[in-house]
Amino acid sequence: MRQVYIALLGRAINQPDTAQDPTAQDATAQDATAQDATAQDATAQDADAQDADAQDADALAALVIDRLLHGAGPHADWKHRAGGAFVGEPPFVLGWDVSGVVEAVGFGGTLFKPGDEVFGMLPYPHGRGSHAEYVTAPTRSFVPKPPSVDHIQAGALPLAALTAWQALVDTADVRPGQRVLIHAAAGGVGHLAVQIAKARGAYVIGTASAGKHAFLRELGADEVIDYRSVDFAEAVSDVDVVLDPLAGETRTRSLDVLRKGGTLVSLLGGGTPEEAEKAAELGVRLEVLLVEADHAGMRAIADLAGSGRLRAHIEATFPLARAAEAHTLGETGRTTGKIVLTVR
Repeated sequence: MRQVYIALLGRAINQPDTAQDPTAQDATAQDATAQDATAQDATAQDADAQDADAQDADALAALVIDRLLHGAGPHADWKHRAGGAFVGEPPFVLGWDVSGVVEAVGFGGTLFKPGDEVFGMLPYPHGRGSHAEYVTAPTRSFVPKPPSVDHIQAGALPLAALTAWQALVDTADVRPGQRVLIHAAAGGVGHLAVQIAKARGAYVIGTASAGKHAFLRELGADEVIDYRSVDFAEAVSDVDVVLDPLAGETRTRSLDVLRKGGTLVSLLGGGTPEEAEKAAELGVRLEVLLVEADHAGMRAIADLAGSGRLRAHIEATFPLARAAEAHTLGETGRTTGKIVLTVR
């Protein structure tokens, strides 16, 4: 029988899977309602709704994290809420970014002890549910939080930084001296990608509105392009790597700025057959990335953050009770960096 961990009243309860037992589900829902009608119920349901194979492998070595602080990225949480991608119909609890203190460790977990400060990303996309007071997740979703990084800063990093790392390092293998073009470079993923690319020794070109150019130069960008007044496809050429979170025409036209053998990593939607054909004709590589839980990647991010080479810009923070305001701000599309929800 499959075992799952459910966070209830701050404790890890090891109990049989009750996905097919309506009576047990009702009881769980009633318990959750007595605590917190939205967050606790959805946390329990989310833990049970994750992929069965992943649960079989990870349930015993799980952590319950208390005193959470969360980075609510405007390019992830509110879009999932509005479009329903990976979350289905409401009610649901959003959030993948986590920074907090270990409350309990499941059987077989050896990396952490209660009281350890950790941060990481819940398994994306189906492991959501960090916008709650407690969360349960596989141990290796987390790494130790660097002492020099506070919880608000750590909570802003995981999903966006992992996305940038997996795109630039794991997929494109950015190397010193390469030319990297980052679209929406002042955004949640983009501003972290600028820093990661610079840490890899790349020459970084970023697109953003003119008002954000000084910010990008402070992060280390070598060139900045005002996408509102300049056609990037005419201003840039011989690029080794393009990071594109926008898709559409931007992705299609970005293929033209790559040198032969270059790589375009797209973060939004699948490439079209026409784009694939164009990439083949140009002798370039087109990849579409969906971020994954990644212990090694999180350790690399922790190292960069701990050494001061990676830092999230915090546009605003909101308590969890004002999450709707955070989403409204994210939906403007005019934020710089990250928005953070704080729970305690």
